[in-house]
Amino acid sequence: MKKILIILVIAAFAVSCCNETKKKDVAVNIDKEMENVALVLENYVIASEGQDINLVKEIWAEEPDIAIFGTSSNEQLIGWEAISNTMQRQFNASQETYISVRDQKININETGNTAWFSEIMNYNYVYLGEAKKYEGLRFTGVLTKKNGEWRIVQSHMSIPE
Repeated sequence: MKKILIILVIAAFAVSCCNETKKKDVAVNIDKEMENVALVLENYVIASEGQDINLVKEIWAEEPDIAIFGTSSNEQLIGWEAISNTMQRQFNASQETYISVRDQKININETGNTAWFSEIMNYNYVYLGEAKKYEGLRFTGVLTKKNGEWRIVQSHMSIPE
């Protein structure tokens, strides 16, 4: 009788564990998470156009190991401090920024805590009094979701030849 009771307890525990996993899987709304990531990427454009460093802080994870690879071969920024300082210098030297985005693709992992994206950007601005224009910039990156908030942790921008 004890063996049957033990087997039933183990079976009940196993079934409850399986049901818990299914509940967690159902809880992730991938479409909603994709919308949330798209909003972060839209805010990246808004922050760049408006030269809003406070909005930049809401977009990037303020961690020491985040990374940006820029368009120059030696342009690699590691850590929140390096990224925010560089963006602030860029904001100070440029004006009249206009960015358009197309061909945006966003993917979310099945647990809903990691996303990666790619998009094509046209980037127009005035830098030190001279009009600049980059068409077809390829912008890719990775975001993670911590404490319910999506943040960019890695990005790469390249210029097609």
